[in-house]
Amino acid sequence: MELSVPRPEEQRLINRCLARDKRAYRELFEAYAPKMLPLCIRYMKNRDDAEDVLQDGFITLFNQLGNFEGRGSFEGWVRRIFVTTALMHLRKKDPLKISDDITGIRFIDNGDTSAIEKMSHKELLELVAGLPSGFRIVFNLYVIEGYSHKEIGEMLGISENTSRSQLSRARLWLQDKIRKTGK
Repeated sequence: MELSVPRPEEQRLINRCLARDKRAYRELFEAYAPKMLPLCIRYMKNRDDAEDVLQDGFITLFNQLGNFEGRGSFEGWVRRIFVTTALMHLRKKDPLKISDDITGIRFIDNGDTSAIEKMSHKELLELVAGLPSGFRIVFNLYVIEGYSHKEIGEMLGISENTSRSQLSRARLWLQDKIRKTGK
């Protein structure tokens, strides 16, 4: 990973937080909460749990701020803290054991993308939010966050093959739901 320097305004904010400036904590919260809440909602599925993760994520962020080494972007580092916090909350429920029966689910014909093209961004996000927990977590980590199956396996304490299987099942589930919407 490349070593990059935070933007000057980010570095000033980080330094102010490290100096325990209460206004700086608020500024950091206000700058990143609108970006991190949707991430938390994607993992937690309901807003109350997502807000708990958001709060815990900021506590972790403030406590770990001195550990930011400038590798990659600051926002990427913040994002990883929130993903990890969400996964810790989910791990308590062991959601990877929760999955729908995929018997009877059929693939969408690869040539027929009209159903997807007719769906709005919001409708697609709602479908992703409706994924069973284990599927949703792996789908978010792989497709949205860009982690490899190896990284996902390490984060969740599962094998790479289990990660691949969960992603495959998530895609089947989504294809079935999109087919059934029949737009």
